[in-house]
Amino acid sequence: MWEKRSYPSLKPLGSYIMDLAERLAFIQKWIDEGQPANTWISGLFFTQSFMTGAKQNYARKYTIAIDTVDFCFRVLNDKKDDPNKAPEDGVYIWGLYLEGCLWDDEADVLAES
Repeated sequence: MWEKRSYPSLKPLGSYIMDLAERLAFIQKWIDEGQPANTWISGLFFTQSFMTGAKQNYARKYTIAIDTVDFCFRVLNDKKDDPNKAPEDGVYIWGLYLEGCLWDDEADVLAES
């Protein structure tokens, strides 16, 4: 019954409830404290709307058409970047998963797992 009213999940009920509680805590903190410096992207149900909102914010800031805005992705380096301070433009996200590869911190590239 709960699966019909929920976000898609393959987790059993116990793990699902823990995940739901984490998601609710993340959203509540966002409501209470404002937009976070970094966003748990996989904790959002409809990630496309979040990414569209990021594009809209950029387009409005620079008064350009949103159709001309595209994303440029960069993996942050903990030694060089501070993910706890929001970027001037764009968003920091975390919670992406890789399948069939791994991230090579030394070379800053995807590598075979």
